[in-house]
Amino acid sequence: MHSPIFCISLALLILLLDRSTQCFAVESDTASRDDVDAGAVLVQFNVQLSSGNPATFLLEVNPSWAPLGSERFLDLVDNHPDFWTGVRFFRVIEGFMAQFGIPAKPAVAEEWREQKISDDPVMESNTKGTISFATMGEDSRTTQMFINLVDNENLDGMKFSPFGKLVDGGMDVVNQIYSGYGEGAPSGKGPDQTRIQNE
Repeated sequence: MHSPIFCISLALLILLLDRSTQCFAVESDTASRDDVDAGAVLVQFNVQLSSGNPATFLLEVNPSWAPLGSERFLDLVDNHPDFWTGVRFFRVIEGFMAQFGIPAKPAVAEEWREQKISDDPVMESNTKGTISFATMGEDSRTTQMFINLVDNENLDGMKFSPFGKLVDGGMDVVNQIYSGYGEGAPSGKGPDQTRIQNE
């Protein structure tokens, strides 16, 4: 069973900027917190905002909500530091969600491309501050995830199953993520996901 707070570093900058920070884990006893669900794991994200300022937010991962999604996410945190090096929020749409999870190194992205996991039943709704895996259809989840910036209950019927939620005012930080690009290419000004994975 997981008990520490893990720390993931993400760079929330323009995708092509070479500014990312390293990941490290911080031990903490979650049992001392009354506001954390039983069996949950806290993960701390260290982020570099587009303003250049560092910030952090906490994510409470709840395996009972989505066991397979939680297991994949915690495996990435526990066992794959290379995955997080240079990861950026590449698709941020105001009034919808902030998406991340493509490794900066094409070789690492290639390793995960076909490591798909089955869908979890939707046990919790995609409300503001929850996190879910992105999909390309049934049983297609790999490493891309998104944080709901608003209540997106319509995603529940599309089998997007939240596995955690932001706590301790984490939305205050997430709301500062650069959203100037919006949707990815070719529909918007954002980066093309295929190019991110291959270049």
